[in-house]
Amino acid sequence: MHRRFQTLAVKWFVPAVAVLIGLLAAQNGLAAEPAGQPHVYKSVGGQDLVLYVTRPPGWRATDRRPAILFFHGGSWRGGAPGQFTHHATYLASRGMVAVQVQYRLLDKASSEPPTACVQDARSAMRWVRSRADELGIDPDRIASAGGSAGGHLAASLGMIEGHDDPEDDLSVPVQSNAMVLFNPIIDVSPDGWQPGYERVGDRYPDYSPIHNIGTGTPPAVMFFGTEDTATSVATIERFRLEMHEAGVRCDVVMFEGMEHGFFNHTKHDGQPFYETLLATDVFLTSLGWLDGPPTLETPARSTADRK
Repeated sequence: MHRRFQTLAVKWFVPAVAVLIGLLAAQNGLAAEPAGQPHVYKSVGGQDLVLYVTRPPGWRATDRRPAILFFHGGSWRGGAPGQFTHHATYLASRGMVAVQVQYRLLDKASSEPPTACVQDARSAMRWVRSRADELGIDPDRIASAGGSAGGHLAASLGMIEGHDDPEDDLSVPVQSNAMVLFNPIIDVSPDGWQPGYERVGDRYPDYSPIHNIGTGTPPAVMFFGTEDTATSVATIERFRLEMHEAGVRCDVVMFEGMEHGFFNHTKHDGQPFYETLLATDVFLTSLGWLDGPPTLETPARSTADRK
């Protein structure tokens, strides 16, 4: 059913001399230890890849709870699963099964496309969905979530076909049922994020979420800062318009003056973290995945305190 698009603007007052940091730097030093029970979901090239499952209070294997998979950022070359530990812990407290995913990182000296990263994201989703009964989750209520390059992986699960690991059980569907995207890379065309285009070249339609919007795309909430140099405001507006035209819900929350990676738990006294996670709660509640009001603790300094 057609859903009305919403754009929300959150105004911030930040120092004019704020330093713009790169995509990798935006993620470095921000990852906590992953929460939850570790599981090896895949072994490839001599490497065991792990995902971490955080179960909610009162969880039972017979439950059919909603779930969410988090993919960390870092330009496909860096970062760690613990980037979304605080998100996973909170959403588990609200009744979800939350999963933080490790995936293969690209060689920083190479120019290879992020095929391995996308393959691993698809393998992780298949691992979770195929074990819905033992994980106590509803296989039809699994969200993909992530930031920056991890946001690209999360969007890819909802929007892009192909890039399957040949060792996967292809009978298990990979499309997520909702997307929670923190300044995701959504355009790797010549007009989009150039480091991405340099890796994928003319194959950008196979990797670029904005070029794969369709009527079957799951609903999404997206968070961006207006000073993000990886994705322009014009690109965001184009994305939300094309989602709207396809009849797909796309809630966009814009943060005035915020840079790439602004949403992380340690940034700006935790206020953007609070705002984005609160909006995530509201979005998931509107889908019927969460019950009751949000329980997220307000940061010591609120938006109103900033002058």
